[in-house]
Amino acid sequence: MMACNAAETEPDRWAALRSEMVRRQLEARGVRDPGVLASIRSVPRHLFIPEGYRDHAYDDSPQAIGDGQTISQPYIVALMTELLEVGPGARVLEIGTGSGYQAAVLAAMGVEVFSIEIRPGLCRRASETLEELGYENVHVHCGDGYGGWPDEAPFNGIVVTAAPERVPAPLLDQLAQGAHLVIPVGAFYQELKVITRDGDEIAERSVIPVRFVPMTGEAERVEPEE
Repeated sequence: MMACNAAETEPDRWAALRSEMVRRQLEARGVRDPGVLASIRSVPRHLFIPEGYRDHAYDDSPQAIGDGQTISQPYIVALMTELLEVGPGARVLEIGTGSGYQAAVLAAMGVEVFSIEIRPGLCRRASETLEELGYENVHVHCGDGYGGWPDEAPFNGIVVTAAPERVPAPLLDQLAQGAHLVIPVGAFYQELKVITRDGDEIAERSVIPVRFVPMTGEAERVEPEE
């Protein structure tokens, strides 16, 4: 598991807030994976949020991170991580690095993360934060994530943190056998979906209604299905 030096030296109040967040927001809503819960207890979420908003880092809500983007509420991060069903040694593709928090949660579980962020400013800040906190098993690329990261495929899981109107075909092609793609899909009305590769077949199930920022770039140019 990737250690985070900042978490070891931070004031006890942040650790206490994280423990309370896990108990009230995650465990109370049914998140059970011990690896996910331990990771979220360890990752200093407040350090992925602009300094002026850090007092609200452990609230049960999304928080602004700049460029009109947000860091998802803790429960959604935990749920999406749990739905991936990955553990130490897995290789996961993340589309939408954002603040870098989701990547850090996966990295703290011993996962090797390949993360793509389309907004240069966010990409740069996330890379710097992850590096400063010592998450060496996260590889961040600045660019359009619609096509995935074919040179590193296949992946044991793919998580998408922005909503396209339809599932990008390149991501399906980069799923390993038995792996899950966790993705919000839709325009105004969105569903969090889990898509699983089973041989040549693709199984899909809806989990909960969600609200994510839309996927930009190539996703906006692909014609939605009728």
